[in-house]
Amino acid sequence: MTSRDGGNTAWVLDPILEVPHVVAAVLLTRDGLVRGYTDALSQASGERVAAITSTVQGACRTAAAAFADREGAEIRQVVIESDHGYVLIVPTDHGTCVAAYGDTEVRLDLLAHRVHSQVARLGEKAMAAAPRGVDGGAPA
Repeated sequence: MTSRDGGNTAWVLDPILEVPHVVAAVLLTRDGLVRGYTDALSQASGERVAAITSTVQGACRTAAAAFADREGAEIRQVVIESDHGYVLIVPTDHGTCVAAYGDTEVRLDLLAHRVHSQVARLGEKAMAAAPRGVDGGAPA
């Protein structure tokens, strides 16, 4: 299984699919645009998952802030448990998010570990690709 998109996000999503009982995964922007999705999803399903995931993240940030009685809150992960399985949503520090779905047999600890590891790798790659100064050297 590989991710389907215009770029190359398979390196992010494919390791998540290696966790037993993981069915699908999506890489999306914080505002709900699809960056990549796995073969178990159609394009329409990937886009729908991305839009819903973005909305869920926003609601969770608002709820966390309300409970803390503070302005704004960043979330580290969202776990949704249903009678069909689990959805794990993990945002990155650079405006993207990974959402993964495992059936009822998935080990949530393994799924969480793998998704968080991939999110960390995304962050490392984003930092490595940070723009340089105009002269091509280190930033001023």
